[in-house]
Amino acid sequence: MLEAARSYDNTVKHDAGSIDHTFALRSRHVVTPAGTVAATVTVERGVIAAVVADGAPPPPRLANVRPEDLGDLALLPGFIDAHVHLNDPRPTDAAHESWEGFDTGTRAALAGGITTVIDMPLNSLPVTTTMDALARKRQAATGKLFTDVGLYAGLTPDNLDALPALLDAGVLGVKCFLCDSGLPEFPAVDHDTLADAMAMLALRRPKVPLLAHAERVGDLPCVLASADPRSHRAWLASRPPAFERDAVTELIDLVEATSCPLHVVHVACAEVVALIRDAKHRGLPVTAETCPHYLAFSADDIPDGDTRFKCAPPIRESRHREALWDALRDGTLDFVASDHSPCPPSMKALDTGDFFLAWGGIASLQVGPTVTWTHARRRGVTLDDLARWWCHCPARVMSVPGGIAPGNPANLVVFNPDTQWTVRADELEHRHPVTPYDGEVLTGRVEQVWLHGVKAVCDGQIMDQPRGRLLGVDASKAGGAKA
Repeated sequence: MLEAARSYDNTVKHDAGSIDHTFALRSRHVVTPAGTVAATVTVERGVIAAVVADGAPPPPRLANVRPEDLGDLALLPGFIDAHVHLNDPRPTDAAHESWEGFDTGTRAALAGGITTVIDMPLNSLPVTTTMDALARKRQAATGKLFTDVGLYAGLTPDNLDALPALLDAGVLGVKCFLCDSGLPEFPAVDHDTLADAMAMLALRRPKVPLLAHAERVGDLPCVLASADPRSHRAWLASRPPAFERDAVTELIDLVEATSCPLHVVHVACAEVVALIRDAKHRGLPVTAETCPHYLAFSADDIPDGDTRFKCAPPIRESRHREALWDALRDGTLDFVASDHSPCPPSMKALDTGDFFLAWGGIASLQVGPTVTWTHARRRGVTLDDLARWWCHCPARVMSVPGGIAPGNPANLVVFNPDTQWTVRADELEHRHPVTPYDGEVLTGRVEQVWLHGVKAVCDGQIMDQPRGRLLGVDASKAGGAKA
């Protein structure tokens, strides 16, 4: 039996009869950081108060709480998506097309069992590279959050001096690109900027990771000049594994020199897996993620002209996919994140099918954990692994609360691991119905979601108001009121 340590600061007040009430859920499959147990989870005032294994007595003060029996439905921790582009703030006048924002993005996350997302510093405008931009992002989030949201800052060649204030304000990490990001406001960092920033971050307490889009673009074969722009194979050839390998080699060398914590985002190739595995064996502070689309698809699956699949790094051949699965199972890759990067449909070049002109990003926020489970269970993976990849490890790496353990926020997912359903893009909560998962048959259904002890999703329907909160940000330094 475990009892709450009262460690979670429950600062946001909610309606009477919601967060204030005490309740309990029992399942034969409660997925905790220590493994799956038959247990009862009791919640008080939005916080997990106790996790009591079947047959053990509850704390005396909780003895009269009658649990709701979930039977064979699994009780999982709320998922954490540590790589999301919510694009707020953005111009909202009639001259600009609508982008995914905090409102639709966090609704989609919540419907998919995700109770915490961490937002990248682009593609919002302004990008989050200054204190003013951070304040504007916080203001844009006010009253719109259906999940908890953490924020990253960005590193560019000209904002190194801004990082200390951003870090003091509580951003959860610093993101950079080693190649063109696609936005002139967010240029790639050179080697000297990387070295200086990593030396600075190495001295921070508590430690904050540098997150890197790891591609160093080198010379390309001249054959690409005559390549069919509708060919995914041509797009794939334009971003070879060597780009990822060279960037990660450079980054790991800098980790050795500085001891800065490094997190490599959206790993897509086998060569990088080998580099990260070696770095971890040498005790270097390196972590890494991959994405559902690299685990679910291979280059052979992608028809010419279907730009819904365009992303960078690109989806590679099946040997890379299997290397990513192996790396997740052995812990070389720490977790899975969506890299949800949507755009207005007109920017996806759906009419021409031109992979080189289309926006590079895949919309998948609502389905990421279920896509992972669908393909994982075929490989003998358990719900413990799903919770590790989608909650426990991102919580540890990014220093956010997560997991079914006393003292943590009562962010919970009731999950049917066996139900099959078909993705209909126009039924998702994303702002635009453009996703390569449209029509895919997935296994595993989110039945209920609890956010801070309030039932927010039931039978796939959102039934609550926005009550998420910003994580890790000091409002007195970042500006604006708390969301």
